[in-house]
Amino acid sequence: MDEVFLGIDVGSVTTKFAVIDREENLVASLYNRTSGNPIEAIRSGLVEIQRLLPERTCVRGVGTTGSGRQLASAVVSADLVKNEITTHAVAALHFVPGVQSVIDIGGQDSKLILLYNGIVVDFAMNSVCAAGTGSFLEQQANRLGISINELGQRATLSKSPVRIAGRCTVFAESDMVHKQQMGHPVNDIIYGLCQALVRNYLTNLALGKTPLPPVVFQGGVAANAGVVRAFEEALETEVTVLPQHEVMGAMGAALLTRQQMNGQPSNFKGFDAVMVDYRTTSFECKACPNLCEIAQIRAAGRVIARWGGRCERWEIS
Repeated sequence: MDEVFLGIDVGSVTTKFAVIDREENLVASLYNRTSGNPIEAIRSGLVEIQRLLPERTCVRGVGTTGSGRQLASAVVSADLVKNEITTHAVAALHFVPGVQSVIDIGGQDSKLILLYNGIVVDFAMNSVCAAGTGSFLEQQANRLGISINELGQRATLSKSPVRIAGRCTVFAESDMVHKQQMGHPVNDIIYGLCQALVRNYLTNLALGKTPLPPVVFQGGVAANAGVVRAFEEALETEVTVLPQHEVMGAMGAALLTRQQMNGQPSNFKGFDAVMVDYRTTSFECKACPNLCEIAQIRAAGRVIARWGGRCERWEIS
């Protein structure tokens, strides 16, 4: 019987799955849209992952990460819940042991993680401004009538990139229209857009932090060759994009779960056990001036998990 460990990374735009074996090899992975329904994304993803695994496979542990990690943990009865900084750093170190900087750009957020001797020494996250994320590029690709994949390919063909005002998506769009009206080639405008994203990332997110080589680029935007080229030019160093770049958070969660379980029985109740009706609600706690919003999830008429408070008054898991 094959024994594996499952990592699930639930983000605002995408939900990722990674399965590793006891030798910590990636044996299956999945990258799906969350589509505003994380519970359904988790359940449908588990169905697909089960199909990718051999019939006689036993899941010995499950870890969750991402902005929806608490929700995912409640749904799958996870053994481990970790933040994105830890899981992305662990995955990068697994493939590039000497990594000092991890750039992670997803659909609606971005991260910079700095490491020294394999330990995270600093990090920064952005989940407010879209100008340094994948949605920034996707929005402009739609406006140009091309796919996000074509946008990356055409950016690499640019010979004389045009400077685009990238501090805000609204300004970027109006500036791109202006540059098109001036007659600049579209490829040069597209690469200027990629440079604007990188400039915004380094100016606003890094903010005094210097990414040192080796640099690993993770997240969905790492597939964009234009953004990779722009980072390499800005940092004056090679930027590594791993084949597993899209699922590194889930990979890190699986690796940490593998290390933690150490032969202990898993809480995971099986792929079929998650196919029940879940309902999420929230309420405001008035026990103190913090007025925390407490999220809770119900299954079979009872509350199975709560989270979101600054204290442990309401939390159950």
